[in-house]
Amino acid sequence: MSRVLVLSETMPDDDETALLLRALALRATARPIEALPLLVRLTQLKPQTFEYWNNLGLIARELSDVPTAEQALRRAVALAPQQADVHYNLGLLYLQQRNWLAARESLLEAVQIAPDFIDARLHAAHACHVCGDNSGEEAMLENAAAWPPQSAEQALTLASMLSTLGQQDAAFRALEKAVLPEDDTAENLRWRITAMRASLHERGNRLDQAEAELAQLPLDELPTQHPQLACAAWLAYASVAMRRGDTQHAAELYERILATTDDTEVRAQAAFGLASARDKQERHREAWQALQHAHETQLGIARIIVPELMAEDSLPLAMADLSVSRIERDRWKPLKPPRDKQSPVFVVGFPRSGTTLLEQMLDAHPDFCAMDERAFIHDLTERMNFAGQPYPAALAELTETEAEQLRSVYASMVRKVVPDLGAHRLVDKNPLNMLCLPMIARLFPEARIILCLRHPCDVLLSCYMQSFRSPAFMVLCSSLERLARGYVRAFEHWFNQAEVFAPRALEWRYESVVARFDEHVQRLGHFLDVDDAAPMARFAEHARSKGYISTPSYAQVTQGIHGRAVHRWHAYREMFEPVLPILQPMMERLGYV
Repeated sequence: MSRVLVLSETMPDDDETALLLRALALRATARPIEALPLLVRLTQLKPQTFEYWNNLGLIARELSDVPTAEQALRRAVALAPQQADVHYNLGLLYLQQRNWLAARESLLEAVQIAPDFIDARLHAAHACHVCGDNSGEEAMLENAAAWPPQSAEQALTLASMLSTLGQQDAAFRALEKAVLPEDDTAENLRWRITAMRASLHERGNRLDQAEAELAQLPLDELPTQHPQLACAAWLAYASVAMRRGDTQHAAELYERILATTDDTEVRAQAAFGLASARDKQERHREAWQALQHAHETQLGIARIIVPELMAEDSLPLAMADLSVSRIERDRWKPLKPPRDKQSPVFVVGFPRSGTTLLEQMLDAHPDFCAMDERAFIHDLTERMNFAGQPYPAALAELTETEAEQLRSVYASMVRKVVPDLGAHRLVDKNPLNMLCLPMIARLFPEARIILCLRHPCDVLLSCYMQSFRSPAFMVLCSSLERLARGYVRAFEHWFNQAEVFAPRALEWRYESVVARFDEHVQRLGHFLDVDDAAPMARFAEHARSKGYISTPSYAQVTQGIHGRAVHRWHAYREMFEPVLPILQPMMERLGYV
């Protein structure tokens, strides 16, 4: 029951100073229920004082009175739109509610006002991360390696995000500098940090180090009364068990997680892991059931972030609608192109078509340098739209200066990822750049493009079995039918635009590469004008030494060429029967009959 404070005769209910001092004292002594009516009274006395609304919002948030907290903080923002603190506090409230889009907007506004506000940057990065805003996340975490030590809870969040950006060393440093609380929660947090370190080592293909970390977390001693810790440790144990081939132990751990936690992100991760384990055990119906649960869980996340895509007929691949006709292409002003060797080598194709394998082959050659998967070309299309130049229509009117500016922006983004590119030829691997051919053709018309192909059903199965971070891709991959329609739509766009632009493209067919690897290595070298293509054949050794690889194929590419992924979909043929009519015309066009 709520308690109502009766003001004493020595503290009149209209004495502003006394009310404020009393409210602050009550909050400082952990008596927020008594402080709340005092702050309400202050907002009544001075409704234009944003500090009172801000304090009321903080107290209401502590009491889990979300409507009052939101109303108060929104009023504070309206009164003081240039105060970073109030935007930050509103953003924290939205984070608490898992209202990720609203949190992202408020926290980015706080950083816009106060760029050195590190707590705001960290939480804004987290909101961007969940929303699939990779560019926003990277911008918020720029120079994060130089940040001062963070509380243990924030250090765990920071390390997780830095890891997904490929900044493994910075992630470990964030954990090493973590400030533990001086209470009985310190041991729990210390163990969670150990579990995180194990996961980082596994993700970097350092299994021995991962197991050494896990030795400090004996499975039978984990405190199950702390599910966040237990699940973090079980996930790390299960990942290592999968890498070591102990699929049964991994499956048992994933099932234990699903029976323990209500956290949607952790449940989705465990369900995808369970599906992978059951698939390797050839228990395909159980694998499919786990996948259905994983996608249902992920849709709960996507529903909050991209509600507009939840309709049955939604089309998540919006870029597939942005094309250039032959007539429009003929109207393009001529531009001076960069020389062939100054243009990136673009690796494109539908996700899970072997693009990571090819990227690592190219990166293993001393003439090339890959930058892991980045959406820089797509970012250029958005930059044009923000500048009032609608993409792709405005490509026709680009001047030499504007085109060079776009190339410079692209180069600056690349330098942040590979500052030592030097004379190496850049490999830009992003599968869905296949939907950005107009931008590539305008800025880099001489670029070599390699289109990765794989049996459409194997591609769809692999996509369906992966946990993608992008909310739009969560929706796209939520059913085989959606995936099949998205796949066909993407290739229809590619073929249409390839006819318009006639790019210098090579088709790289996964099944043929597996069957005749050496022959295709030489063919690849010839296409790229490489004298000695032999280093490309040693890609697995190179991938193991490289450590971190951002895509879901990070483990597979360290194993070398094998045919286990060819015709994998046959085990799930019953599930594919309803979507084969959707795929059939494109399968025939691609040569898969």
